[in-house]
Amino acid sequence: MPRWPVLLYGMGCYTAFLATVLYGAGFIADASFLPRTIDSGPPAPPGRAAAGNLALLALFGLQHSLMAREGLKRRWARLAPGPIERPTYVLASSLALILLYWGWRPLSAPAWEAQGPPGLLLLALHLAGWALVALATFQVNHWDLFGLRQPWLHFTRRPYTPLPLMERGLYRHIRHPVLSGTLLAIWAAPRMTQGRLLFCAGLTLYVLLAVRWEERGLLAAHGAAYAEYQRRVPRFVPGWGRWRDARRT
Repeated sequence: MPRWPVLLYGMGCYTAFLATVLYGAGFIADASFLPRTIDSGPPAPPGRAAAGNLALLALFGLQHSLMAREGLKRRWARLAPGPIERPTYVLASSLALILLYWGWRPLSAPAWEAQGPPGLLLLALHLAGWALVALATFQVNHWDLFGLRQPWLHFTRRPYTPLPLMERGLYRHIRHPVLSGTLLAIWAAPRMTQGRLLFCAGLTLYVLLAVRWEERGLLAAHGAAYAEYQRRVPRFVPGWGRWRDARRT
């Protein structure tokens, strides 16, 4: 494949991803300077809004998981082979998120609202969640995860090598720090509306289901080493296994 077009395509997909994720942080936080957020946008009757929002979450979940499944992945990778496979997946995920932002209908009635020190604590946890996400992506190899490493290796005429099993930094304490940080960021809200609560519940359910599929792939890729890692390191919460064992005794 031509090197320059592949590299430029990868850079374009990454730029789209970065813009989408940054917009998403503001979308979830209901940033007033954005045209549409989780709590602002075209109105709709509550029942229709909830059904439409759940459909958008389901569409994102299906895209994100099905395109990563080995059987389907082998099929669509024929259209986007080798160094452009991962960038194409990242681009498709970005487009699914853009559709969610565009189609989301607000449900603005408050579920809870915290002010003063409790509100500041929730805001701090919200920001800490996003910081955890960013740090975790760089500890596992941010550029490979989001589709820049593959085009760069192709551009420099070097073969792609899969990443080894990572067990450093945050990954020494939890197996999925990116997901842990995401869940912390979305749930830690000084003001939780019904719409955001629906978003949080839907995304949490998706994460709990999708992580099982992801770990099957990791077991297939890394074998006994990942099985041992699963045994020692909890999924989402540091020290969860020790706390659970202590309760049992």
